[in-house]
Order: sequence, then C-alpha cells, then structure tokens
Amino acid sequence: MSETQQEKYDRFAALHRGEGAFIVPNPWDAGTARVLTQMGFQALATTSAGYAFSVGKRDSFAGLSRQEILDNAREIAAATHLPVTADLEDGFGIMPETCAETVILAIAAGLVGGSIEDATGHGDAPIYEQALAVDRIMAAAEAKRDKPFLLTARAENYLWDRHDLDDTIRRLQAYSAAGADVLYAPGLTDLNDIRTLCAELDRPVNVVMGLVGPSISVANLAEAGVKRISVGGSFARAAYGAMMRAAEEVLEQGTFNYARDAVRDGALSDMMSDSKATNRT
Repeated sequence: MSETQQEKYDRFAALHRGEGAFIVPNPWDAGTARVLTQMGFQALATTSAGYAFSVGKRDSFAGLSRQEILDNAREIAAATHLPVTADLEDGFGIMPETCAETVILAIAAGLVGGSIEDATGHGDAPIYEQALAVDRIMAAAEAKRDKPFLLTARAENYLWDRHDLDDTIRRLQAYSAAGADVLYAPGLTDLNDIRTLCAELDRPVNVVMGLVGPSISVANLAEAGVKRISVGGSFARAAYGAMMRAAEEVLEQGTFNYARDAVRDGALSDMMSDSKATNRT
C-alpha cells in the first residue's frame, strides 16, 4: 500500500530530528528520481537549474514559470516513494500572498517540503529588504499551517557576492521566528562559517555541496551542526559533463570508448516504470 502524503511528511520531518546529517540529492526529472530512489537515498529535492537545463532554458527568474516548476516537481513526486521537497525559487512573486499561494499549490502537487528564497533576481538590488523577506516567509508558513509540509527559508547573500555572515545569520534567525522549519544559506564554503551559522540558529540547517569551493565531507558537515545536505544542480551538471566528454571524444578522436563507462541499458530499464501506454497514437 502506498504511503499517504502525511506519512511521507512524517518520515521527512523525522530525518531532521535524527542523529548526524542526511543527504537529499536533486533529481531533475522522473527518471533521475527513480535512479536516486533505488540507490538508497532517504529523500529527494528538486532542482530548478537541473530542470531548466533539461528543457533547454536558463536557470533564471524570467526563464521558468511556476506551472513548469510544479509540473516537474509533481512528476518527480509521482515517480518515487520517497519524500520530495522542492526548489520554489522566490515563491514566484514579490508579494507575501503569492508565496502563500505557491506553497498551497506545492502541497497539492504532492510535495512535503519546499524552499522560498530572499533573492529578487535583480542585480542592482539582489536581496529583498529584510522586513518584506520576513513577511514572505510568514505568509508561506501560515499557508502550510497544520499541513504536511516542511518550509525551508533561504538567505541568498552568498550567491550574490554579499559575503556578510552576520547579516545572513540575522536573516535566518528572523525567518525562523516567522515560521520556517529549515534554514539554508547556499554559497557558504568555509567550514568555520558553517559551524558559526549552525551554532547561532535554532532550526535544522541545510547546506549545498558540489557547487564551488572546497569539498567538505558529510562527516565534517555533521560535526559542524549541519542536518541536511543537498547538491543543487551539480548532479545534472555532472551528467552533462559526461555527455559532453563523450561527444568530444567522438568528434575529435572518432572513437567510442566512453561507452565503457556508460550505465548498461538493462540496468537503467530495471529502474524505470514498467507501465504501458494505453494510447500510442
């Protein structure tokens, strides 16, 4: 018998209360969700970057619609028995009520979590003023009240070259007070900064690895106080890197040695759905 959304949420929430840190990798479609599920992860997260690349678009505020993101997330959630949390970008609008609406739609799509970020997408003023940013998280938190949904609040300073740890901590503390369940500051790469941030916050902390900077182990992140580790679009970029290296070999050398490292067709087929189309025309 398949689990209910509440049961998936309960499992997801429990991971945030357990010992150490857990990894939530980021599939970009139903197929990669199936692969990562069967490899043994405990939860999944969507990636707007990975999805954007897969449909030939830039990962940008103007490039992806809320409907596209939620349709992709719905397909990922339907392809796995694991809890799925989504990258909901900036909530797809400035106003707090838009963020609230996005959370309601995310829950309807079968998601048990999602993140709202405080980036505006505008280079001249890249981060929302804190008062508005807090109102946006508060509205999202109110929308998910008594529903099976874990709200993550993201402070985006470091992704926009605003390397201000104190401001990032203040923002995340304010988002916690506004009702966020998980706190996230993507772009932090210094383990001491991560340790300081975790010590100053009263909610589970998510960090992203695989983007830029040094590679920090799961064990070291857990020791620093991190609870959840995601990989953003880095798995997607790794997959594209392998494809581009294969293409370069064929173009430049006229050989096909890349096939030795490719996953066997049968192995992938075994991981995919065996459902059959009812109408093939």
